[in-house]
Amino acid sequence: MAAGDVIEFEIPEAYVAEATPEAIPLEILYEDEDLAVIDKPAGMVVHPAPGHHTGTLVHALLGRGGGWSAVGGVTRPGIVHRLDKGTSGLIVVARNDASHRALSSQLKDRSLSRTYMAIVRGSVKDDAGELEGPIGRDPRERKRMAVVSGGRFARTRYKVAGRRGGHTLLRCDLDTGRTHQIRVHLAAMGHPVAGDAEYGGSEAGVSRPMLHAWRLRLRHPRTGEEMSFEAPPPPDFDDFWASLK
Repeated sequence: MAAGDVIEFEIPEAYVAEATPEAIPLEILYEDEDLAVIDKPAGMVVHPAPGHHTGTLVHALLGRGGGWSAVGGVTRPGIVHRLDKGTSGLIVVARNDASHRALSSQLKDRSLSRTYMAIVRGSVKDDAGELEGPIGRDPRERKRMAVVSGGRFARTRYKVAGRRGGHTLLRCDLDTGRTHQIRVHLAAMGHPVAGDAEYGGSEAGVSRPMLHAWRLRLRHPRTGEEMSFEAPPPPDFDDFWASLK
C-alpha cells in the first residue's frame, strides 16, 4: 500500500438497540394487566434485529402503551416466545416480569402448549407420529438450523388432518421449542413445509412457509385459570390448500 492510499472499511449495518413505539394495528384475542394473546400476521418480525429496524411486533406492542416485561431485555419487551417472520398465528406476550417468568416456566414444563397447522409437500404415510432429532446450526449454512449431532434435543408430534394434491395437512404439537423446529423436523422427514424455500419446500406462487400457530393453551400466570385460544389460518393458507386437487 502506497503512502496516502485510502483504506476503505465496510461498516456493519447499524440497528436500533431499543425500539420506539409505532402505531401498528394488531389483532388481539385477549388482553389484561398480565398478558396479551395476539394473532400475528405472516411477514411481521417479532423483535428488532439487523435488517428489521421498524414494523416489528415489539414496535406495535410499545405503540399500544402500558408496561411490558423487561425480562428479555430492551429489544424484546414483552416477548416470551417467538414466531418466525413467515409464520402466522398465536403468540402470547407478557405485561410484567412476574407474568413473563411464569409463562416461561410453563414453556419449560410444557403446560403452555402450542399446536400448529402445516401444509407439507408429499403424502405423509403415517396418520400420526413423533419426530425426534437434535437441532443446531447447520454447519454448511449458519443461518439455517438442521438435525445435527450435538444439537439440542427436540421432539415434534404430528397428526394428519388431510391429504390432497400431493400434499398433506398436519397438526403439529411442540414438546420442545427449538429455533425452526417444525420446519427442520418436517424437512428431515422428507416432507418440507410448502413454500419454505429455506428448507427445500419451494412452491410456485407461494411466498412464505404454509405454517400457522393455530392453538395456544396456558394457565393464567396470576389466577391459574386454564385458558385456550384458537385462530383460523389466514386466507393465503386456506386458498393454497383449496387450490390443491
